[in-house]
Amino acid sequence: MARSSSAVLAVAVLVAVAFVTAPSFVAPPLARAGDLDFRAAALGAAGLAPLAVEQPAMAYDSVVAMLQSWLVGGTVLTVIFAAAIIAAAANPLTKRRQEVQNMMKK
Repeated sequence: MARSSSAVLAVAVLVAVAFVTAPSFVAPPLARAGDLDFRAAALGAAGLAPLAVEQPAMAYDSVVAMLQSWLVGGTVLTVIFAAAIIAAAANPLTKRRQEVQNMMKK
């Protein structure tokens, strides 16, 4: 009995070692020195394009202007959240589910 379990253990260890040492990623073949990848250059240019159109940093004229911008931003966010809450409350599927649930209780 001991020999069969030790053989199974040895096979399990060999399988584990094979899985651990097997390559998990095979790199693509390297390009020759004369080959250019224009896709990489285009992606790089597209990624750096917003930096070419950058605007200068704007400072607030006063604390009042800064506070006004915070108030406008807060108001816009409040309106967006209110619209989302109203949309969630006015969901017809939820209302129908509640109606069916009430009918099932009766």
